[in-house]
Amino acid sequence: MLSSDTGLQFLKPAEANAEIVNHAGYVRYEADARVHIRFACDRCCALSDKVLTFHFSHILVTTLPEMEEDGEYIEAPDYQLDTDSLLRDDILLELPSKLLCRESCKGLCPKCGNDLNVGACSCKGKEIDPRLAVLSSLLTD
Repeated sequence: MLSSDTGLQFLKPAEANAEIVNHAGYVRYEADARVHIRFACDRCCALSDKVLTFHFSHILVTTLPEMEEDGEYIEAPDYQLDTDSLLRDDILLELPSKLLCRESCKGLCPKCGNDLNVGACSCKGKEIDPRLAVLSSLLTD
């Protein structure tokens, strides 16, 4: 079970199917990957498990073309490629920046911290930001 500094845990090794095909002049690497992760929801902090699927595609070359630095090509000198490293990097770069237990997660009340997915909290309505309270007088006229 691998884990990162963000609280994200990889529950088991990634499952991947990859294919490398020579297309008369260039080589294309295609991979489909599945990862099983456990994480704390970014809105409500509940632990959740999820399976994420990804598709990756790269063009492999033995030397990078001059002036080519946008990441379109992967250099494979001597016709060798560390596919484990490439797949690991692809997965880490594609992980979502915000992980939610579900798309409709309501999160926590900013005042009392109650989980709004379970039910409403007992806090009074929304408080007006004191910096904007002066503007509320415009609405009462």
